[in-house]
Amino acid sequence: MASIVGTYARAFADVVMRQVLTKTPDGARMKSHLDPDRALRELYGIESLLTQSDSLRRVLENPSIPGDRKRAVLDAITARLGTTRQVRNFVAVVTDHRRLPLFGEILKQLEQELNDRQEIADAQVSSARQLSAPEKQMLEAEITTMTGKKSVRARYEQDPSLLGGAVVQVGSTIYDGSVRGQLERIRQQLVEI
Repeated sequence: MASIVGTYARAFADVVMRQVLTKTPDGARMKSHLDPDRALRELYGIESLLTQSDSLRRVLENPSIPGDRKRAVLDAITARLGTTRQVRNFVAVVTDHRRLPLFGEILKQLEQELNDRQEIADAQVSSARQLSAPEKQMLEAEITTMTGKKSVRARYEQDPSLLGGAVVQVGSTIYDGSVRGQLERIRQQLVEI
């Protein structure tokens, strides 16, 4: 299933990141592409609807309901939500190919694929206290340097058990700069002596 999920994620990432030449009213040419953040927001919005409405999910997953009826339901939903044509088409393809049960996994893989292509590192930061804006900025600059990415999208949370410092997780890599982590390393060194 992982290859199916990856195939759909990569294909839609190609659509999102494709550069399109368009003409402005004054005749100038401009490159544009679908905003990745907007596409993800719209897709997660649709995923949320599918999670909240069992009847909607059952209709879209039911093989006995014709594809044109499913697309009509999808058109009504996407029109009300104001989603882009590309997002609507992607959901239609996933529905038509009976991959809707994999939709959540596809979205996670898509988000990772888009982050990789834009050179964005997703980071989860836990700190003992609320960090100020300058501290967050300095920490994000350090994460950018450590990961070699162009930018960082960080989510912050407080964890008083850390005592001080911060723990940063980027993918499966954890950078532990907490006082609790330092005390644990000292404890390990003492045990080994």
